[in-house]
Amino acid sequence: MQQRTFAIALAGAMAFSLPAFANDEVKKLSEDPNNWAQQNGDYAHTRFSKLDQINVSNVKDLKVAWTFSTGVLRGHEGSPIVIGDTIYIHTPFPNTVYALNLADENKIIWSYEPKQDPSVIGVMCCDTVNRGVAYGDGKIFLYQADTTLVALDSKTGKEVWKVTNGDPKRGETGTSAPVVAKDKVIVGISGGEYGVQGHLTAYSLKDGSRVWKAYSVGPDDQILFDPEKTTSLGKPVGKDSSVKTWTSDQWKIGGGTTWGWYSFDPKRNLIYYGTGNPSTWNPAQRAGPDGKPIDQKWSLAIIARDVDTGVAKWAYQLTPFDEWDYDAVNESILVDDVEIKGKTHDVLVRLDRNGFGYTIDRETGIPLVAEKFDPAVNWATEVDLDPKSATYGRPKVDPKYSTFLNGPDVNTRGIVPAALGTKDQQPAAYSPLTKLFYVPTNHVAMDYEPFKVTYAPGQPYVGSTVSMFPPEGSDHLGNFIAWDHVNGKIVWSKKEQFSVWSGALVTAGGVVFYGTLEGYFKALDLKDGSELFRFKTPSGIIGNAFTYTHKDKQYVGVYSGVGGWAGIGLAAGLDNPTEGLGAVGGYASLKQYTTLGGSLTVFSLP
Repeated sequence: MQQRTFAIALAGAMAFSLPAFANDEVKKLSEDPNNWAQQNGDYAHTRFSKLDQINVSNVKDLKVAWTFSTGVLRGHEGSPIVIGDTIYIHTPFPNTVYALNLADENKIIWSYEPKQDPSVIGVMCCDTVNRGVAYGDGKIFLYQADTTLVALDSKTGKEVWKVTNGDPKRGETGTSAPVVAKDKVIVGISGGEYGVQGHLTAYSLKDGSRVWKAYSVGPDDQILFDPEKTTSLGKPVGKDSSVKTWTSDQWKIGGGTTWGWYSFDPKRNLIYYGTGNPSTWNPAQRAGPDGKPIDQKWSLAIIARDVDTGVAKWAYQLTPFDEWDYDAVNESILVDDVEIKGKTHDVLVRLDRNGFGYTIDRETGIPLVAEKFDPAVNWATEVDLDPKSATYGRPKVDPKYSTFLNGPDVNTRGIVPAALGTKDQQPAAYSPLTKLFYVPTNHVAMDYEPFKVTYAPGQPYVGSTVSMFPPEGSDHLGNFIAWDHVNGKIVWSKKEQFSVWSGALVTAGGVVFYGTLEGYFKALDLKDGSELFRFKTPSGIIGNAFTYTHKDKQYVGVYSGVGGWAGIGLAAGLDNPTEGLGAVGGYASLKQYTTLGGSLTVFSLP
């Protein structure tokens, strides 16, 4: 693509932009700890609350304050949001939304159930999950499974506007939570296992008109990369940075979906997010014309974009030429004034699916720290952080665990982490009190056998058989850890029988909360990980802990409702060990501890 073409595309994108203004309403609501106004607490995704009424000395006394049944028997990810006297609850498909009045015995103020074609369930790879609603401009934003983004009047639940963001007939679906940034609501797309071309899209809060759309892979005018100004590892990416790393036009079905979380830095006017796997899972089908690995940019990358235009400031590919399905969609947590090797940085911390914990300068996109946050990780030995090296920024792959070098139709055994990563989308939390990250993790290995697959729109485009199990010498599938992002070290680690698929919450009371797949809601001491509280909820927990106050009393809550990728066997009634993209066999014993059922459980002190 020529510079002139990019300039025309950029001018077009800006022509449709609305006047930018700071969304002070969302910012102010999020800064008030009495609310839980965003899915991850704030724009920086710290999942930290200043509330301290519940603390290390009294958390053991928590009792169930109230519950709410959602009436849906699939996996419940995300959390409610709380604004003033109203709590907004969402469900998996059919994506019903409830508004409850906290001031009137939690009565239902309104409910909204979208009308969707149930055939969309058949193209949702890893359960019918939805990661939550967003608030802004007096509206609740719901992103439906069928990719409809709908704006609802927050007081009445009436539709204000709705738009379609994708096509389920091509395998495109909606599972992620929208993010409101300034005068826009931003959503991604799911469907990496169906050969879609991933994208992030911004819509006007006012009327739903599209402001910009940025693909993850493809020509510069589609991915909104400026060859001279967009950088990677401190250098301009150059012309055709994506398409030249794909064979022919494979990028058109190249994946790079955006189904995770999106952070926003108002100071820099940048939104940060990650992209998913390249399609297919069989790396041999994505090799270069000479039969050698080729990066497939910008799949498996962190991208920083201007929120007004969508144009990328920088990009950093975490796992070039993916051979293991290590989607880079996990949350990017933003922390200011971090001193590393004598220099102060505003950083982005990513506990990535590939098993490495990255600390990145968020102005430049340059990695400062990259270390394993599970010692069992073996697919790569380290990430090269020497700027003078020819492999700068890249992981050093161990040939023993290369599914490409071992070849298609060969079963590469004992790879760590498994395809669901050392951490999937379940968000970590950061405490400014301890300056540590609290991370729910998967401690899972896999066998991975690629095979040839043919693309057909709306049909699975995977090309690999996967089996999952504990790493060699281990008897458990999860850990909950405290992570030092400056030195790249685990401070403490607590074993869990199954993967911790629940998002963490840390509070000024010195407590971290999370849930387990068996259904336990737990509280640990931030300092040493000692368990302070546990309660068995009605079903396994894959939702994210949250907190709020009402009438000067602090509450903490979580969804239960087993499912998601780890719980897909239970959620979808699967029993073949390799089904659910390999998860069914790995979590077969989960059915001995829990069963289906969607509910919200909220706790308080007596």
